[in-house]
Amino acid sequence: MEHRSERFKQIASTGILLGAALVWGMCFVAQRSSMEHVGPFLFNGLREVLGAAALSVVLLVVWLVARSREGRKDRDRLPLPSSAATGRYLLLSGVLCGIALYLASNFQQVGMVQVTASKAAFITTLYIVLVPILGLLLRHRTHWNTWVSVGIALVGLYLLCISDSLTVELGDAIVLASALFWAVHILAVGHFAPRLSLTQLFGLCVIQFAFAGVLSLMTAPFVDHLIVPAAMSLQALGIVAPELLYAGILSTAGGFTLAAIGQRYARPTPAALVMSTESVFGLLGGVVLLGETLTLQEGTGCVLMLAAIVLTQLSFGKKARGHPPVPPGGSDHPMVKSSLDAGGRGYCPTHPSGTVA
Repeated sequence: MEHRSERFKQIASTGILLGAALVWGMCFVAQRSSMEHVGPFLFNGLREVLGAAALSVVLLVVWLVARSREGRKDRDRLPLPSSAATGRYLLLSGVLCGIALYLASNFQQVGMVQVTASKAAFITTLYIVLVPILGLLLRHRTHWNTWVSVGIALVGLYLLCISDSLTVELGDAIVLASALFWAVHILAVGHFAPRLSLTQLFGLCVIQFAFAGVLSLMTAPFVDHLIVPAAMSLQALGIVAPELLYAGILSTAGGFTLAAIGQRYARPTPAALVMSTESVFGLLGGVVLLGETLTLQEGTGCVLMLAAIVLTQLSFGKKARGHPPVPPGGSDHPMVKSSLDAGGRGYCPTHPSGTVA
């Protein structure tokens, strides 16, 4: 009976994680269609502030549940000396992660002024391959499959982005740069998360979303009008209101919460593989909802990049060492799982589209 219950939990978790991947994948459609009307910094600023507000409600619920279980100690969590120290730690980590989030999300959004949702979904997801490479700078150990994945991803990226004239479009290059910043963001969260309980981790994310949103809104008046005409008009904001609500509330707060719940019972590698389908949902959304098309060369590139992403997250032999201990609460955050193993076996919900994307 217990085995059947555990099996049911894993199946349910897989379904929940698939729902998170769907929500994040469809967000690429909202991001792309909005760039016809508003500027990227204004869009990101509003969606991140909305996401922070919505996630604050979730945080309140999580906090109330945690208060009801006060007797249960988070023994695996690294100690923070006092509540004041916890506050300072949360603020510092939230600001630093927020800076990385600001750079990643805005590079991506600026690139999507020119890049289709289909291509952006696959180019952005390269951060999963980049995480273990950057992890080497932090003395994380990696696996042979990482290097094979890098080779496959480079071939796929070439087919997806290189035109007949052997040039790379500016938008593709900007989205690719965002993948690098997403990898930095994941590693940053992975660095700070081990000291945090689940409730505190939600708090960190509220701070980083709010900080990145405010920075984006401060940048918008100086930059957006150079990228998108009438980027700051109220009429344009009214047009993209549904996309903003989707990206801010459903994708950011909703996707994050689904991922946190789903990973409570899912095994790390299957969970990461399920959430890798985000790029597939982004592709399908672009084709079905926006009428985008891919050439045979671009489609082949997408297939190769998806194969690289999947291979990166598979476990072969012994686990890599070199990551800090992570508490039950903290490790439930897919961003943390992504950064823990230099082999890249994990994912990020505040990512690109769940901004986490």
